[in-house]
Amino acid sequence: MNTTTKMILGIAVAAAAGAAIGMLMAPEKGSDLQKRIKVGASDLINEFSTLLVIGKELASEFEVKALPQLEEIASEQVELGV
Repeated sequence: MNTTTKMILGIAVAAAAGAAIGMLMAPEKGSDLQKRIKVGASDLINEFSTLLVIGKELASEFEVKALPQLEEIASEQVELGV
């Protein structure tokens, strides 16, 4: 996981935690609070799913770019007897 992905994930988690704390501190009926928490959790799951899809796409792109280079390095080492 690269730095950008970690930062985005950290921001998303911090925002969710802040929203949850804010909801718990707000004076409102329990049923309303439960609905807000459910919606917030659903949004967080959707954001996390999106991050996972992006991460999977980035990993696939990296594999496509790196595999030929790794094969080239391996063949050079075999030729050199390393």
